Amino acid sequence: MTREDGTYQQSIIKSFKHDGSLHRVWLENWLIPDDRLHPHHVSQKVWVMLNDHTKIIEADGKEWISRVPAVSFFMPDHWYNVVALIEDNGIRYYCNLASPPLRYGNVLTYIDYDLDVMLMPDGAVHELDRDEFLLHKEEYGYSKAIEAQVEMELEVLQTAIVNRAFPFGDAEVYYYYEQWKHHQMNAEGESN
Repeated sequence: MTREDGTYQQSIIKSFKHDGSLHRVWLENWLIPDDRLHPHHVSQKVWVMLNDHTKIIEADGKEWISRVPAVSFFMPDHWYNVVALIEDNGIRYYCNLASPPLRYGNVLTYIDYDLDVMLMPDGAVHELDRDEFLLHKEEYGYSKAIEAQVEMELEVLQTAIVNRAFPFGDAEVYYYYEQWKHHQMNAEGESN
């Protein structure tokens, strides 16, 4: 499926646990078309999605609405994804250690491996949920290969954070969000 005509494709994001059970669903996201990708990202083999106050459904059926706009980066060659949360005091990057994403039509899926890293607007970095990762490693029986892959990708991710390498660029995040908002306003104007 090509996205080279400038059209944002509405998409659903679904995360699963290692045993195949549903973890979380983000219902309304917009896939950035190829011809609107930032020049630095074209060669990165990345799917960039945006959402703004989207409905989220948890595995237990609980529903809630996200509080801030988000630009998400999904790299099919990596075992992590990065969600840039646009907050009043800057961009907070929430990084999920996860299987490489797969896309089926307008649905993107991945397996969440619990371990997370957060880069705060002030530059502070926090590793989160290692206890959950260790618990689920036992509960779901992660193989040695899965555990090694997650730990290796954690190092790759940490290096990217330290170097502020792709996708940790505030300017690009704002670029995607502003062009999408502009497109949405134009689309709404045309429909009135």
